[in-house]
Amino acid sequence: MELIVTTYENQERNTKVSECELAEDKGAAMNVVNLYPDIAYQTFHGFGGAVTEAAGYSFLKLGKEKQEEVLKKYFGEDGLRYHFIRTHIDSCDFSLDNYTAMEDPEDREMKSFSLKREEKYILPLLRRARAVKGEDFDLMLTPWSPPAFMKTNNDRNNGGKLKKEYREFWADYICRYIREYEALGFPVSRITVQNEPDAVQTWDSCSFNPEEEKDFLRDYLYKALVKNGLSHIKINIWDHNKERLFERAKAIIDKETDRMIDGVAFHWYTGDHFEAIRLTGDAYPGKELIFTEGCVEYSRFDAGQLKNAQMYAHDIIGNLNAGMTVFIDWNILLDEKGGPNHVNNFCDAPVMVDTEDGTYEEKLSFHYIRHFSRYIDREAKRIALTKYTDKLEMTAFMNPDKSIVLVVLNKQTEDMPLSLRVNGRNAEFTVPGSSIVTAVIK
Repeated sequence: MELIVTTYENQERNTKVSECELAEDKGAAMNVVNLYPDIAYQTFHGFGGAVTEAAGYSFLKLGKEKQEEVLKKYFGEDGLRYHFIRTHIDSCDFSLDNYTAMEDPEDREMKSFSLKREEKYILPLLRRARAVKGEDFDLMLTPWSPPAFMKTNNDRNNGGKLKKEYREFWADYICRYIREYEALGFPVSRITVQNEPDAVQTWDSCSFNPEEEKDFLRDYLYKALVKNGLSHIKINIWDHNKERLFERAKAIIDKETDRMIDGVAFHWYTGDHFEAIRLTGDAYPGKELIFTEGCVEYSRFDAGQLKNAQMYAHDIIGNLNAGMTVFIDWNILLDEKGGPNHVNNFCDAPVMVDTEDGTYEEKLSFHYIRHFSRYIDREAKRIALTKYTDKLEMTAFMNPDKSIVLVVLNKQTEDMPLSLRVNGRNAEFTVPGSSIVTAVIK
């Protein structure tokens, strides 16, 4: 059994890889964690992150060698092995400013429609990343706001609603975006209806109450996808925080819309609410449960690396154990200020770029994410476990090749003993204080 242990002391990360013998179980009873590979839960499809304009901008500030290093760390087989990418339709807050693919309300044939802005920052990063990965991503597109002329407040920012007379045109606009991406060689797999539909933000935002999201999805967006030959695109609803996840799913999914909806997307900004994920999965089996955004906001949290990395691992473990099927982090790269962000809504990212000297810093969160994504393969199945203490947080998976992965988070400062039992065998090891440990059984 391989053990990967990451500790953090005196502002320094230390990751060690060692072998631990799995011997015959002779009756271990204390400090036990049991794994039951024959009891399986959801299939997990993989990990990923967001390629925003800010990420693309920051990437181009790196030197050529550093660019290649970062790409391999995120998309290479020995890195985070990201397979999912989320990016924005038109601008989001992590853009250099507001922009749209077209601005003329009279251009109903969308002759002026152009992705020239994406060609500056986003698409170059996607092309380079795909070259390193060697295959297409599972690509998600998400709108933050329709163009200002389609909205009740005539502004991309500060909320507002989609004007009723523009619902069909906005649905066609989204389809045009998808088709443009696919024409450029980037197959799109899925979309969300609206980013954070329950929030009025100072940046790009648009409000949809449950009835409005349901009506737009059912009567306009789904029909537009079919009309444009895009019925393969998977639609995800909500794309907002977990505390109202179940309520929004309950309000939108019915006998008519069920076949139109592939999954429910969620963010982490209002707390754990792991029960909401489980409730939604139980009520709507077969729907994907996709984490689409989470970051350490500088307006709410300090820059303490250990605490922030533990926040990631805690949420990933809780979401996985509740039924999450995809994890997509927010910005994969940001500059030294936590941007660019056109309303100064700065935050942390697993990799931060020094735009002055063209170098980068890997945050501890990057390595905590790697403890999951490097070892849990796509299409792995979560398996049952029991544990002797609530001081350790953990999740376990069986990969398609039958290898077993256990990830253990210890937020306590003291070392914790662990006696692992699986398939009649037993191994004992220590989970150091303030560490994360991955055990791989082949």
